Amino acid sequence: MTDQLSSKIPSGPIADQWRNHQASIKLVNPANKRKYEIIVVGTGLAGGAAAAAFGELGYNVTSFCYQDSARRAHSIAAQGGINAAKNYHNDGDSIYRLFYDTVKGGDYRARESNVYRLAEISLSIIDQAVAQGVPFAREYGGLLDNRSFGGAQVSRTFYARGQTGQQLLLGCYQALARQIEAGKVKLHPKTEVLDVVVVDGRACGVITRNLKTGEIRRHSADAVVLATGGYANVFYLSTNAKGCNTTAIWRAHRRGAFFANPCFTQIHPTAIPPSGDHQSKLTLMSESLRNDGRIWVPRKEGDHRPADQIPAAERDYFLEARYPSFGNLVPRDVASRNAKQVVDEGRGVGTSGVGVFLDFADAITRLGRETIAERYGNLFEMYERITGENPYRQPMRIYPAPHYTMGGLWVDYNLMSNLDGLFVIGEANFSDHGANRLGASALMQGLADGYFVIPVTIGNYLADRRDDRPSTEDAAFADAENEVRERTDKLLSIQGSRTVDSFHRELGKICWDNCGISRQRKGLEEALERIPQLREEFWNDVRVLGDGEEINQSLEKAGRVADFFELAELMCRDALHRDESCGCHLRLEHQTEEGEALRRDDEFSFVSAWECGDAGADGHGPGEPTLHKEKLEFDNVKLTQRSYK
Repeated sequence: MTDQLSSKIPSGPIADQWRNHQASIKLVNPANKRKYEIIVVGTGLAGGAAAAAFGELGYNVTSFCYQDSARRAHSIAAQGGINAAKNYHNDGDSIYRLFYDTVKGGDYRARESNVYRLAEISLSIIDQAVAQGVPFAREYGGLLDNRSFGGAQVSRTFYARGQTGQQLLLGCYQALARQIEAGKVKLHPKTEVLDVVVVDGRACGVITRNLKTGEIRRHSADAVVLATGGYANVFYLSTNAKGCNTTAIWRAHRRGAFFANPCFTQIHPTAIPPSGDHQSKLTLMSESLRNDGRIWVPRKEGDHRPADQIPAAERDYFLEARYPSFGNLVPRDVASRNAKQVVDEGRGVGTSGVGVFLDFADAITRLGRETIAERYGNLFEMYERITGENPYRQPMRIYPAPHYTMGGLWVDYNLMSNLDGLFVIGEANFSDHGANRLGASALMQGLADGYFVIPVTIGNYLADRRDDRPSTEDAAFADAENEVRERTDKLLSIQGSRTVDSFHRELGKICWDNCGISRQRKGLEEALERIPQLREEFWNDVRVLGDGEEINQSLEKAGRVADFFELAELMCRDALHRDESCGCHLRLEHQTEEGEALRRDDEFSFVSAWECGDAGADGHGPGEPTLHKEKLEFDNVKLTQRSYK
């Protein structure tokens, strides 16, 4: 167990660090940029922006996505908006205040320097998006509009109705398509990265499988950038697209990259509740709805009357009552914990009793139906299509669901992992959100990393490389390819009695029950016993249909679920070790008298960075991991118990 990782944080005042770092960083001249090959895995906002920026700079880029189009990346699903400290409303916002809100919102478990840089770059992101034609909402006079979001008392969220992610991704895709047309970016859709190749401690390539033909190929590069999103699908039911997985970052972890804070997963408070065992995913309702919607449940246990028959005096607007300063705009972790609490008390709504009301009646009376439709119309339509209920006439029913993952591969200030040449950006890394991400900050981080950080910092690494890119004929490439083929053949050969989904659903329930909103030692220890047992059952009794020579979604899912088994074990191990409550990770043993999360700063003010152990005794999972600690220093914000009252 080491005490410190080399985070490479620049010296000097935090407000000057990024500017000074850019001034002193090593550069690659334009003629030399044409000599370098960069692999970018993922085409969401982080990966698409990075590939486009690299191409614009003159690098040669190979880009991979498992979707049939880069426009299908999960970034398209982000609804509510993107934060930036422009202070257009003149309501007291600033770079420092966005920085402070983000560190506080993450319950003081993020690296200060990275968060400040994110807040600083946020100003440029909006200008970039507007220049690309992103149709942000505007006020009557034509100026860009802002709305408020959870965890802040200012309006700093730019939005395009409930389609912000989609519109930003289209802008990013235009920039990417320009570089594809120019020949600087080679895009490989329907291609999944199944391993990372490491030579002498340096990432220099990947092994891929063509999802149409089954062809397995080697790809070499001077640097590898992973931008593959999060791993909330470990819970089976989540707000993520079904294809979202952990394979790329987990394969990198198995090759030596440290995995940081794996137990830090965000539970989003406004998802449509599950309606039965038939469901394979959950649908997100944007957090922006909490601007005008009021959250409540009946005051009496077991009160299942229709909402319009419950008088105001018999309603509990529990967030407004408990947190008067922020009300319904408390951060996601606080809203989620409180929703679970009232449901556990037997005051949940709907036929299942698993849900709370999100009510727009007051807003419609105050602002008019037309205004609400302008702000949230597509979200209301989505809700009605799924539930058959009209939210203009009756409250929405919502409940917390796994959403974003703050954990990910460990990176330094330059966004490089502990493996030379392996960079990790966007949701795939751990760096900016601590134990809880504030709403509208995912798009901000993805575009900051892709457009403004990695294009600068990757040059600092490549400047020292001189025509030493390993050939795909290197033994390390052959070994990695053989491992991929053996793993694929093994999955196809088992021919057991259970489906991949049945294993995934059971694993997800273990994770949700024991490593979800609330946790305790006993449950985590039980999960750490059950997960290896279930993993062994998987490798002996899973049934994968078809073969490996064509489109085979059963095989795709099996490989991803196999990696989820290993990740789930590390998540529970990390949660068990972190004997404190923080963010949306309530250890029942550590609560304030009012039931809030109680941190233990004297013992856990660090990043948990796990090094993968050798193959486990069962031959399928990793062995005992090694914990490395990066101590978190707070020189610019004061460590305090969070309060949104």
